[in-house]
Amino acid sequence: MLTSTQPPSNILGVSPRLSLTAISSPRIDQRLSHTPAGSTLPLKYRLPSQSWDSHMHVVEPQQFPVSKAAVYQPSVHTLADALAFESTLGLENLVFVQPSIYGTDNSCLLAALAQLGPSRGRGVVVVDPASIQPDTLEEWHELGVRGLRVNLQSVGKVMGESELEETLLRHAEIARPRNWIIEIYLPLKMMPMLESIAPRLGVTLCIDHFGSPDFSSLSKNQEGISFDPYTLPGFQSLISLLRTGNSYIKISAPYRLTNDRTQAQLKAMAREFLSVAPNRVIYATDWPHTRFTNIDITPFTEWCLDLCADEPGLAEKLFRRNTERMLDVNSTSS
Repeated sequence: MLTSTQPPSNILGVSPRLSLTAISSPRIDQRLSHTPAGSTLPLKYRLPSQSWDSHMHVVEPQQFPVSKAAVYQPSVHTLADALAFESTLGLENLVFVQPSIYGTDNSCLLAALAQLGPSRGRGVVVVDPASIQPDTLEEWHELGVRGLRVNLQSVGKVMGESELEETLLRHAEIARPRNWIIEIYLPLKMMPMLESIAPRLGVTLCIDHFGSPDFSSLSKNQEGISFDPYTLPGFQSLISLLRTGNSYIKISAPYRLTNDRTQAQLKAMAREFLSVAPNRVIYATDWPHTRFTNIDITPFTEWCLDLCADEPGLAEKLFRRNTERMLDVNSTSS
């Protein structure tokens, strides 16, 4: 079994459960160059060609056992399953993000990334900065790894500013010389801390899942369509991070953040992100929607596409170009 410190040595045979035929599916043809408002064509014909799902997971607990500290027990979700799902939306390229259940053992992610290949895949791993070896990081880079994840939200970790700064600086020392990103999942209310720390890191940041806002304290009046996202604690700091030009935001996993009454709030946030920093917003499905069941991501993808309808080229940025820039897709190793 692959370990977190040893990359796969046989790229075409790292995991017998991952189907080779699954990665040879043809590119989606007959895309529209511009999506008319109200189009009823399937999404796979409306999303830009070579679009990316910038945040998804492959989970195989039988082949790659989860951490003893995992806060939930996952179902099996293979690379073949992922590709079947992505094809329904017309997403051709994948960013594998290390889920909390695997801790610092990136074996499952590396196996999937090795099989898909760096021309269609990127990876964001979780490491212990004190023990990870430089040779291992270089081998992972060749596979397509381009980021380190710091995940506080999934495990309920609370940090003060000094601890957060120390953690991010240690990761930045690894990421900076490789031009990797640090992907961070933390509550929106912690954004002022991150805004203060970010200039000392010298790396690109990617903030997961809308910045993880908490809508639970909203009044009925605030749930309306005229909602001002700047009333959310931390939102101004998040916008300031995006304005600096060295941070990205993922609009993803809406079901983790909202319900039918507060969907307008996420749309208001997304509109502001796209208005302020159209080159720094990226789309993702968060497949396989761990800890949730019966999720249909199609309506969310539809409204993401609708947000781009009035500005030519914006959908191309949201679904493709911004991810490619952030994760160095056009580098020589890809």
